[in-house]
Amino acid sequence: MAQDSSTQQGTSVADQLQDLVLRTEDVDELLNELAVFSATSLSGHNDLLCGVTLLRRKKPTTVATSDPRVRALDEVQYGFGDGPCLAAVTDMNTTHVPDLREEPHWRPYCSAAWAEGIGSILSVPLPLEGEANAGLNFYSTRTHAFSGADIDKAETYAAQASKTLRLAVRIGQLSDDRRHLKAAMESRTTIDIAVGAIMAQNRCRQDAAMKILKIASSSRNMKLREVAAAVVSSISQDPEVLTHFDA
Repeated sequence: MAQDSSTQQGTSVADQLQDLVLRTEDVDELLNELAVFSATSLSGHNDLLCGVTLLRRKKPTTVATSDPRVRALDEVQYGFGDGPCLAAVTDMNTTHVPDLREEPHWRPYCSAAWAEGIGSILSVPLPLEGEANAGLNFYSTRTHAFSGADIDKAETYAAQASKTLRLAVRIGQLSDDRRHLKAAMESRTTIDIAVGAIMAQNRCRQDAAMKILKIASSSRNMKLREVAAAVVSSISQDPEVLTHFDA
């Protein structure tokens, strides 16, 4: 049985979003690629601008845009403290403003956005796990740019994008954890080598050598690893300390 067009479209979008995760190196790059891809995917007249708003601890931030104008539009909204994009992210409900001239809510912001050449706005929440909310904000230069079908499409797309974003965040967290662990193990190795050197030079116990290292760290206002690296460098021909964990 043949798939209907919406199912095929959803599958295609999911595949393309997964490709975004695979070809981008970090979450920031992914978000910017996502904004550009979102604007292109949902634009019938190539007139959409897209931004990604992140709301964490009640503070909104524009973390990605498809066009530099988006950040300015978002910042104006943040300055007013209310608007369609903030409402969508806060309430986690789709917000649609078909004609900014006729919108009874958020009049100061709608007037400011209209003056910047924006005719209509669509904001769709991006459900995330944890304490942060996010949303996709679409700006069009035309009024009534978003039909009911466009809104349905945007909501379906946002659900797919949300899964991709959560996956990317998890991958980013795992990469950060790996880097932090590697750095911690390298630091521990450098300190252990320095302690061994101090034990040999002063013919003292390990705890006494560590105490010497800590006193030097405190008196010089340097991190323990930095003092340890200086000790190792002073007794080695090679200033770089090679550990088991170096690539």
